[in-house]
Amino acid sequence: MPVNLAPLDPALLFPVAGIEIGIASAGVKTVGRKDTTIFKISAGARVAGVFTLNRFCAAPVRLCQEYLAADQEIRALVINTGNANAGTGLDGLARAEKICAATAEQLGISSQQVLPFSTGVILEPLPFEKIIAAIPAAQADFSPNNWAAAANAIMTTDIAPKATSKQITIGGKTVTVTGIAKGSGMIHPNMATMLGFVATDAAISQSLLQGMLKNVTDVSFNSITVDGDTSTNDSYVAIATGLAGNAEITVANSEDYALLKAAFEDVSHFLAQAIVRDGEGATKFITINVEGGATYDECKAVGYAIGRSPLVKTAFFASDPNLGRILAAIGYAGISDLNVDNIEVRLDDVLVAINGGRNPDYQESQGQAVMNQAEISINIKLNRGEQKATVWTCDFSYDYVKINADYRS
Repeated sequence: MPVNLAPLDPALLFPVAGIEIGIASAGVKTVGRKDTTIFKISAGARVAGVFTLNRFCAAPVRLCQEYLAADQEIRALVINTGNANAGTGLDGLARAEKICAATAEQLGISSQQVLPFSTGVILEPLPFEKIIAAIPAAQADFSPNNWAAAANAIMTTDIAPKATSKQITIGGKTVTVTGIAKGSGMIHPNMATMLGFVATDAAISQSLLQGMLKNVTDVSFNSITVDGDTSTNDSYVAIATGLAGNAEITVANSEDYALLKAAFEDVSHFLAQAIVRDGEGATKFITINVEGGATYDECKAVGYAIGRSPLVKTAFFASDPNLGRILAAIGYAGISDLNVDNIEVRLDDVLVAINGGRNPDYQESQGQAVMNQAEISINIKLNRGEQKATVWTCDFSYDYVKINADYRS
């Protein structure tokens, strides 16, 4: 089961004015599975996105980037699970375009106003006819209250749906931010996560929305790793309908911008961490704090070296305080002028290593007590600067191998 991830309560998800969601069963991979989701977006909304840097990016990613770059008003999202439409070449693009065109026809908009998203098996043709056939049923299901149903519909190997909401006050108006995400394995994002969608009724300029999404992603979805594999389909999309009634946010150093960005960070942090908590077969949730770096990037590199190390992750699964594996990961993180004699490593509050070696006062029983916990922090001081970064990861269990060995069966 996911590590300390509470069951989703649909009553805690606030609808976002200007967003309606419909879910249907297309039978993309499994007959009867609710696997197709459509977001209908009100006119005048702003939409931004960040996407995978995998050069084998999926056909829907390529279309999303193209349509967003065309600077047209985005009026719908169509999402399928069960098939990634990745590694499918020009044929995959054509199939995704047909889905956009069919969705647009149903909604009375242009095809370039529809952003497509897919997740599932790579290198398999997308059964676009099934998805197109399910569009009318999804349209008939449109409701502003379907966030929880959508969180369930976009899952693949996830055990639990991932969604959260937050409400704040901006300019005397109540502003809502609601988001959903899916992801469990193949998680080592580069600009995004597997699939994530966050919406707000705040009014904000297009350029600020895009910049805010990028900044928020870097400290949330760009700070997690389950297995070190960057997906072909990673996408994180933000929608701002502007219907809350606040004055449009156009200045990045304003109080209103800071309030909205903080709400986006809260929602994004929750969703990103939920993906790690639901990492395939995860039994431990691990926070890696790296401080005292010369740059933010080197702190992040150290965090990722530890977080994606199979040796570190299997030790944590076994609750084995074989903590030399952490030192080894720090050493190969790519900091060429790192002075290891200055490094301090703590497991929670337990000082494990100092001055390049084991803390003379450290007792393995102390490390064992921490390793037995479901939630653990690794705290590292590089003592070479003022920068810091945090990465979240999980352990590797037997179930990770089983889930991925049986994924296509």
